[in-house]
Amino acid sequence: MAENDGVEKDFVHLARVALSGRTQDVQTYLHRIAKRRGLTKEFSSALIELLRKNPTRSSPLRKGMEKALPTDTDSRFQLLRVEETPFLQMEPVYTEQVQSTLSRLVEERQNLGTLLEAGLEPTRTVLFTGPPGVGKTLGARWVARELGLPLMILDLSAVMSSYLGRTGSNLRHVLDYAKSIDCVLLIDELDAIAKRRDDSGEIGELKRLVTVLLQQLDDWPSSGLLIAATNHSDLLDPAVWRRFEQPVNFELPQEAGVRAFLGALLDEVAPDMSVWVDILSLSLVGRSYSDIEREVTLARRSAALNGKGLDHYLSLLVTAREHSKQERIEIAVRLVKNGLATQRKAHEITGVARDTIRTHLKNDAILEV
Repeated sequence: MAENDGVEKDFVHLARVALSGRTQDVQTYLHRIAKRRGLTKEFSSALIELLRKNPTRSSPLRKGMEKALPTDTDSRFQLLRVEETPFLQMEPVYTEQVQSTLSRLVEERQNLGTLLEAGLEPTRTVLFTGPPGVGKTLGARWVARELGLPLMILDLSAVMSSYLGRTGSNLRHVLDYAKSIDCVLLIDELDAIAKRRDDSGEIGELKRLVTVLLQQLDDWPSSGLLIAATNHSDLLDPAVWRRFEQPVNFELPQEAGVRAFLGALLDEVAPDMSVWVDILSLSLVGRSYSDIEREVTLARRSAALNGKGLDHYLSLLVTAREHSKQERIEIAVRLVKNGLATQRKAHEITGVARDTIRTHLKNDAILEV
């Protein structure tokens, strides 16, 4: 009798969730039932197979497009930007650790059935941290593309209503909508709404937004993937940190990352300039990917407008930054070895004495032998 009561309660709750139209909540609840002890193996396997097939994946936005995108009541601006088919101008270049984590997030959802059979769920919430321009948004776009899902980006400036009392409802509206769609949701600049609640400079309404966000994160279904990104992780409320299952820290690229990025960038726009990759990869270490792309684009524009060769403006990128003595020596040697400059020209660009350049070239030649 008690067993029947449990089945009836499950059925009633499932019916309530289904009638509300929250497809992902239905999937989450079915997953919980499938893991429950005492069920026959055939029943559990049948539920897991249904969840594994997940019919909505074949057409992720078909149901969602029947519902209008959420808008702000005051301005009528849309609160979400949708990239139905995420596009990457170039493949991201990440550290092995970051790339491994992103690949695992994709693998979890591509092999959902395996996880379900083991009584596990895929990662639901991910927090991307790191300075501006290191590829956090690109990472979210890459994950969505690999999964074949639309990317929905929360526009926090739109969520912040002129009537602060409505900002919380805007946030709930957006997150409830994203839960009902098979997508990857990106909340960019998370620190704008998830600041520490002990920050005396914040007014009460903004502090209440943190509570709204915490409730939504706790309730996020395993069938959806929420990615948040911040440039200022130190500003986040500690409780927000704890709600994310997977933190991913994006660092400024090292020389190998800069070289790979420059290689892809210059090969696409000026393949005959690829010889500069070796020089610039050393000179631009410590800069973000967006900074590097901007500097190369400015060099190309200057070359097009002023008639001078692109080599001239790429060489200016080398001299535009301060380098240590050892870095300047290495840059000078590379300039000469790559045939980009004579010893005299390398001296003019880097300030390294020609005798020093010759000495290092001889030493390198001896080592190569």
